[in-house]
Amino acid sequence: MNKSILILFTILLTISGCKEEPEKFNGLDLSMGKLYRTSDAQSRSISPENLTGEKGKGGMATLEEGSAANAARDLGQGWKVNPYIHIQAGDVFTLAEIEGEGAIQHIWMTPVCDYRLVIIRFYWDDETEPSVEVPVGDFFASGWGMSFEPRIQSLAICVNPRSGLNCYWQMPFRKKCRITMENISDDRATIYYQIDYTLTDVPDDAAYFHAQFNRTHPLPSEEVYTIVDNIKGKGHYVGTYLTHGAYNAGWWGEGEIKFFMDGDNDFPTICGTGEEDYFCGSYGYGSHRDENDVVQYEKFSTPYAGFHYFKDNPEISYETKIGQYRWHILDPIRFENDLKVTIQSLGWQSGGRYLPLQDDLASVAYWYQHEPHNPFPALPAKDKLIIKKENPDPME
Repeated sequence: MNKSILILFTILLTISGCKEEPEKFNGLDLSMGKLYRTSDAQSRSISPENLTGEKGKGGMATLEEGSAANAARDLGQGWKVNPYIHIQAGDVFTLAEIEGEGAIQHIWMTPVCDYRLVIIRFYWDDETEPSVEVPVGDFFASGWGMSFEPRIQSLAICVNPRSGLNCYWQMPFRKKCRITMENISDDRATIYYQIDYTLTDVPDDAAYFHAQFNRTHPLPSEEVYTIVDNIKGKGHYVGTYLTHGAYNAGWWGEGEIKFFMDGDNDFPTICGTGEEDYFCGSYGYGSHRDENDVVQYEKFSTPYAGFHYFKDNPEISYETKIGQYRWHILDPIRFENDLKVTIQSLGWQSGGRYLPLQDDLASVAYWYQHEPHNPFPALPAKDKLIIKKENPDPME
């Protein structure tokens, strides 16, 4: 055999026998296909039973300090002494303050309060302006408040009976994380919660989670509703939750959603074909009239999109309370510099013509982006957050 061929053959055998060292797993980006992999990530959890998340510090509350001391009085320390916290009217409570590098992986919560008047905020690293600022119910796709929680079975948000609010958005941080709740109502709020997170290395290309709330009630005639505006930086939009309080008995979901990105002006790059189309339904969500001539729709909840509604009393409030979610998990909307998202509110009138509606629209926009982010506009005033029981006068 030729000497040079023999040398090449030997080299190839050596290369083929070398096993490439797999990349060290950091415990993030989990799926069924990765559950077998071990990691040096450290699991931690913050709840009223361990407000700091420290190792070996759970369930230490005493009867002298516990919120459920009366129920645990015969058993003592370690027996569900402090399962919830109270937030007095006007107060801000720090739900979590985490030092180090890692990611929030799950949040469970059941709030006893006016969902629109308790505001949850997230601050990443050394931020002084929040990256998340949303009324607690809307953040968990339950914007119509207590007793109007939907049943949601999606990848990002799950709402389970009766008011088990769950969030699975992955939220990385590099230095610290702080989560607060502000009670702007006139009544005390009671919050049961658990925040599950991991301390681990975060990839260099990991962006930060953001969520912003907006509401317009009623929508002025022939105006377009803004879901979010003035997002600046590089990132990707990952979800929309929309509540729609409909005042008319007819159909309400013809409006188009539009994504203006990276310098778009009058016309967007992405334009949907209708409200129920964007939320992955069609033809009025199977609307039909029942034996009492009342319009009914077909509810649904899927991993990426869903629709729910509650019939109301149009004499004192809405004809229908509507909730819709759309998660862009497999189809994130990527932007390099800026993003604005709007949706029209349209129904039908005589002659097959569109009817601009003056309904109650409220939304949460969810996205990831590199910091810094633009400061959010101020939340609507308290009286503009409350879900009122009477029809507003559009002329006021």
